[in-house]
Amino acid sequence: MTTSFTTGDGVRIAYRLDGDASKPVLLLSNSIATDLHMWDTNVVALTEHFRLLRYDFRGHGGSETPEGAYSLDRFGRDVLELLDTLDLPRVHVLGLSLGGYVAQWLAIHAPERVDRLVLANTAAHLGPAPQWDAAIAELLRAPDMRETADRFLHNWFPAELLESDTVEPFRRTLLTTSREGVAAAWAIVRDSDQRRTVSLISRPTLVIAGRDDTVTSEAHGKELAETIPGARFEVLPAVHLSNVEQSSAFEDAVVTFLRQQP
Repeated sequence: MTTSFTTGDGVRIAYRLDGDASKPVLLLSNSIATDLHMWDTNVVALTEHFRLLRYDFRGHGGSETPEGAYSLDRFGRDVLELLDTLDLPRVHVLGLSLGGYVAQWLAIHAPERVDRLVLANTAAHLGPAPQWDAAIAELLRAPDMRETADRFLHNWFPAELLESDTVEPFRRTLLTTSREGVAAAWAIVRDSDQRRTVSLISRPTLVIAGRDDTVTSEAHGKELAETIPGARFEVLPAVHLSNVEQSSAFEDAVVTFLRQQP
């Protein structure tokens, strides 16, 4: 069941826990313009081994949408406040796409809260900044999310999946997601550059990239893996949402890595 807590700056954040409370907690952090149901495909397999903690970014899903551009620091602190609310001193962290930005931030700035780290279909930096300014302005001028939804879906999935039952829930979520929330979160992508600071990550790390990803490319994943000391690198035959398109291979990679002994 989804519930919520209120952050120190007064924003309600939706979250849910699934699985046996005796198992280690795995925090899942989503892609932009999705909600915590992005992981529904993976819940059965992952709850065999972990208690799952999912949440919605501010501006997304069941969370509130405060005005203004969002920052990576604020997104990271939302997670730390969530962990404090639930009295969870240390968890595994899996972030995909923008969630991977947040996961990197957590491992850099609060390593004591991270056990093992998985960074999927993400990057340390996506530039240049002007392209994001243009995308933000275009989205805020649009009457609704239809055009943006089509663009996201084409970037997330291979053509043969676009009209499938697999993709339809993502289409529905996109069409009901706040334009202001997506635009404010795009500001994080525009303003973030962790290419140097990811070298400070000391937690065991697995980087997963999509072979056919046109958003955060295989090269972006390789750069992360080569910069984070001791990181492992795995490439899946997928576009951007590899947890959906290649769910079994994705789950196997994550579970194998997270359950390894130190």
